[in-house]
Amino acid sequence: MSTARATTNRDRTAAEASEQYLTFMLAGEEYGVDILRVQEIKGWDKVTRIPHTPEYILGVINLRGAVVPILDLRRRFGLETIEFGATTVVIVMRVVGAGGERTVGVVVDAVSEVYNVDPADTKPPPDVCGSVDTVFVKALVTMDEKMLILLDIDRLIGSSVDRIASGAAAA
Repeated sequence: MSTARATTNRDRTAAEASEQYLTFMLAGEEYGVDILRVQEIKGWDKVTRIPHTPEYILGVINLRGAVVPILDLRRRFGLETIEFGATTVVIVMRVVGAGGERTVGVVVDAVSEVYNVDPADTKPPPDVCGSVDTVFVKALVTMDEKMLILLDIDRLIGSSVDRIASGAAAA
């Protein structure tokens, strides 16, 4: 009886120690972001372009009265651009930049899964990580026989958020 209780407590402790990641597809690779940062997932819709912004910033949308910049992660990673399709979505997230916390949307090919990841199972990225600069990669983890790339969303787009916000405010 005490063995069953110890196993249950151990399982509960492992579950409490795990972190949840929302994963999405981008050019055939699966990436993950901390699910606690995700506010919502929306279908692709038209954006209002802001002049003099980097190519990967598609524009802004009005989301319940808030101006939300929309970034194309394919362009941000320097990947081939494709026409948006039925599975293309915008993941709306909270991102921390120098100017504080802001809401930003990122366009991805498709949403995939939600995974519980034990931090002990993660590995640091190698020096060379394909098309993604490793400064944006928080960790790598193998789940269900596939490799997930866990992104540091603040480093990935946090520095751009302030520039986008100041451009949107000027518009």
